[in-house]
Formats: sequence, structure tokens, C-alpha cells
Amino acid sequence: MTQPVVRFAPSPTGKLHVGNVRTALINWLFAKGQGGTFILRIDDTDTERSTAAYEQGIRDDLTWLGLTWDKTFKQSERFDQYDAAAEKLREMGRLYACYETADELDRQRKLQRARGKPPVYNRAGLELTDAEKAAYVAEGRKPHWRFKLSGERIVWNDLVRGEQAIDTSSLSDPVLIRADGSYLYTLPSCVDDIEAGITHVVRGEDHVTNSGAQIEIFKALGGTAPGMAHTPLLVGADGASLSKRLGSLGMGELRSQGIEPLAICSLLGKLGTSDNVEIRESLAQLAEEFSFDKIGRAPARFDEAELRSLNASITHNLSFAEAQDRLAAIDANAANEAFWLLVRENCETIEDAARFVPVAFGDIDPVVDAEDRDFITAAAGLLPDGEITSETWGAWTSALKTETGRKGKGLFMPLRKALTGMERGPSVGDMLVLMGRDRALKRLA
Repeated sequence: MTQPVVRFAPSPTGKLHVGNVRTALINWLFAKGQGGTFILRIDDTDTERSTAAYEQGIRDDLTWLGLTWDKTFKQSERFDQYDAAAEKLREMGRLYACYETADELDRQRKLQRARGKPPVYNRAGLELTDAEKAAYVAEGRKPHWRFKLSGERIVWNDLVRGEQAIDTSSLSDPVLIRADGSYLYTLPSCVDDIEAGITHVVRGEDHVTNSGAQIEIFKALGGTAPGMAHTPLLVGADGASLSKRLGSLGMGELRSQGIEPLAICSLLGKLGTSDNVEIRESLAQLAEEFSFDKIGRAPARFDEAELRSLNASITHNLSFAEAQDRLAAIDANAANEAFWLLVRENCETIEDAARFVPVAFGDIDPVVDAEDRDFITAAAGLLPDGEITSETWGAWTSALKTETGRKGKGLFMPLRKALTGMERGPSVGDMLVLMGRDRALKRLA
């Protein structure tokens, strides 16, 4: 295979979420795994809804994920190229004016359905005389412009779905330009793909039907249609659409929760494939392992619990140097290597270390059950003198066992609850060293 040139083309009308990040990631992994080129194209032809803030957010999120681009451009700077392409199609007779209103088109579709026919546009615009067009203009109507499909059967070998065929005679001629003169997605995208030398269009399977018309537009403009790969859509763990939850699955939201970029990429890069969903060491490893042959046809199920489990795997192995800045943001005391190495295996995220800061360095409400009060009083009296060290816990619990006859859970759980206020967590003996003698005695009292 020649080195692929692919693009991710978000619209800056909202924030990136796991659904479109998965598309960006698959494009990136495919390109980098083959030594190719990844292009970030900002689809901002909708000038009213597109904002600079959303565009910057997209760039920031991709950079945070490690999905850096080799080239980038904005569609809003290329209207001259789209105008020239539209004029070329008009001269060829492939782009024609239509004057129906939305209500008229809706009535036409309902009538076709009532007659048992598919709701395909009837091409009335092609039959209009100059006088009829002038009459519509006199009414104040402005035309929308449709691309005339050939009616042929378009066939391509999809890298995910295998051989695909679209009978364009069964499709309505797609609208490329709205009545207000603004472009829909299709024409600018085809123009840009030709000029950028895009070799493969990789996107969700909801675009399969669109591909037939787009392949015809590529050819009409004198370009070569790129290869196609349509991946199954992302759904929730229960198989339901994620659409209602995408706000909570945005990159900004996940980042604020302490989710690591590599956890997101490891999950999205392996969902719906034949590979195990496990943390990979790097994006480079994900790219090396990537293949369209591994992608199945079933919807890919995204489970937030699985994401958090992967994130925990990363967190448990983060060095103090990797976590230090975020620990310092939690609390100055948390930026302590011994503390981090002690608590990290009990954290899904670095930020989870916050709940152990008061245990090690502050004040807590000890938990002592009524039946354990005498035992805790005895424990306070038997705490070895002097500075608390790594040897203190063993000597102390051994003395308590001899004195009270307690052992196992009956010995250790009351001490854990009294010293930490928790029933589970990091090693109590190591936490005892961090909290020190005075803090321990205060809790035991």
C-alpha cells in the first residue's frame, strides 16, 4: 500500500466527544502505522455556528490526546475553490437549480410514499424553462442547487465492510448549495480531498449511502475517488445510542475527571476489534498493531467503567515525577513521593489521591466501634516509643496480639478504622509512618 493520506474534519460548532475522537484516532493510527500523513481539516463553512473557541478547543483536545497533525487548513479560507468547482459542474450540466420550498418537497415525498414509490426527488428542476425560473425569482424565491447523479451502480471495496454497491438511481440528487448560497458538507469536502491528495476516507458507517454520490462528484470534478473505510458506530455498554450522553463524554469533561489520554486511546483504538482491550504503552504501539482487518461489523460498545479500569491501570504505574504537578495542585503535602507510591494503587486517577491527604497529613474522624474501644485504648498504650518507622507496625501489632489475644481481621480492622477512618485502603503500617506518632495517638485517643 502506498503511504496513506487521511483527514479528520471536525466542525467547530461543538466540543469533541468519544464518538468523533474515535474517528480521529482510527485515521491517525492508520496513517502513522503506514508512515502516512494525517491532516486536520476544520470544516467551518457554517460561519454562523462555527466559533474560534470551539476550533481552539478541538486543536487543544487533539494535542492533549497526542493526535498531532502533519498539515491543517480551514474551509472558510477556500470559498473561491468551491465556487470554481460549482461553476464547473454547472457548465457540465451536473449542477442544476431547483426552486421548491421545504413544504413542497415534503408534500412530494408524502405523495410518492402514498403511491408506493421511493421518496426520490423528481428532478422537476431540470424541466424548468427560463420563463418559469424567472417567475420563481420574481416571487422572491432563490434556488438551491442539486448534483445530477448518473443513475449508475457505484461499487467500491470498503476496507471494513468489503464490497459495497450503491445504485444512484435510487437516490435523490443531493443538494450541494442551499438557497442562501451556503455550501453543504459534500462539495467542499470533495474539492478539498482532491486537492489534498486524500487517499482514504475513514468515517462512520452512517455515511455509507453518501459515498455513492460523493464518488460521482469526485469523478465529475476530474479527481480520483479515495479508498473508503466505514467503521461501525459507537454505542453505550447497553447497546443504546450515546447521543444523549455525549456532553459528559467530551474530552474536557474526561480530562477534568483525571482520565489519562492513553486510557482513552487504548480503549477507543481497540473497541470493536479482535484485539484485547488493554492499556498499550504508547500511541506508536497502537499504530503498529492497527489493521482494518481486525475491525468487526458489530457496533463498538463504549463502557465508562472499562475506561476507568484502564485508567486505573495507568495510574497504578505512574511514577512520582509523572504525577507530581497534579499532586501539588491537589495539596502541597500530596507532592510527596512516599505518599504517592503508597496510595497510587488505590487510585483510579491521580486526583483520587486527595481522599488520602487528610489521612496522612491532616485531621479525620476516627471510626471506633463500641466493642473495640477497650482494644483501641490498649493499642494507644502499647504504641512503641520514639519515632515511627517502617518497623513500628510489625512490633506494635505483635505486642497487641500477645496482650489482647486478638488476631487477623479482629486485630487489624479496628486499627485501620481508628487510624484512617476507612475500612480499606493503602497499607496502614506505611500510612502510620507518614501520619507520625502524635497524629496516630490523637486518633487512638
